Formats: sequence, C-alpha cells, structure tokens
Amino acid sequence: MSALVITDHDALERELSERRARGERIVFANGCFDLVHVGHVRYLEGAKACGDTLLVALNDDESIRKLKGEGRPTQPIDERMELIAALRCVDLVTRFGEGTVDALLRRLKPDVHAKGTDYTVDTVPERDTVRAYGGEIAIVGDPKDHSSTDILRFLRGE
Repeated sequence: MSALVITDHDALERELSERRARGERIVFANGCFDLVHVGHVRYLEGAKACGDTLLVALNDDESIRKLKGEGRPTQPIDERMELIAALRCVDLVTRFGEGTVDALLRRLKPDVHAKGTDYTVDTVPERDTVRAYGGEIAIVGDPKDHSSTDILRFLRGE
C-alpha cells in the first residue's frame, strides 16, 4: 500500500491532526530524492523508527535547480513523490519550494525532525525552528556514503 501524497498543506495539517488525536507520534524527513538509492532508504527507515507516522517532504523541481544547478532534478517532482510514497516505511508525502523546510516545520510542528548523518544535532539548518516549537531532532540512517550526485558523476564517466 502506498503512502498518501498530500500536496495541499491545509489538508496535510488536517491529516496530521487526526493522527495526533489517535496518539500517533509524527516524524518529518525531507530531501531531494532525485535518484533514490540505498542511503535514502536507510535514512527513511531510521526516521520511521522514531515514531508512528513518517511524513516525507520533497524539494520541488525549482528548489532543486537552485541547490544543485541546471540539469537537476533528473526526475520531476510528481515521479519522485510517487517513488518515495511506494516505500513501505513512508506514510505521507508532500513537497515544498523554499530553500529550507522551516516554514513547513513551523506550520506542521512534527514531534521529530529527522536528518541524515551528514548533520549533527547542532548543524541541522532548521534546529532553532524545531526547538522553538518543542520538537526533537534525530540524526538517522547510515554514514553518508551514497549520493545522487556521485551516481550521476559515475554515469557520466567523471
């Protein structure tokens, strides 16, 4: 069964409210997920282990171009969301267009903001936002030994 893809953030707020009313702990993860690899799967599985509902927010196409440059993303947002929604550890999927997820975190206030091991609790860009509303930060996944950028370089023969 695929996760729910909810791009309307008002509807997403309502869905999270219902889950909280059932006593569920909400975990939030985010990323580009341009070329899904094992590091992404391990990150999301680690995030899911921190709670009951895993919400994954994906950078939209324009924000990826700003972060990664022309030629990225390699797959459009709708296809990337569909791929992430197909992972059994993921419950909800959405997208965002800003450079960080601060605004979405302030709005949704997940219990846990999960980030990969390329961060520490003190280097998470959104740490002040999460702390301000009383959320937790969790560093999850395997060591950062995998990257979509490295895969693309390999495919280009660089």
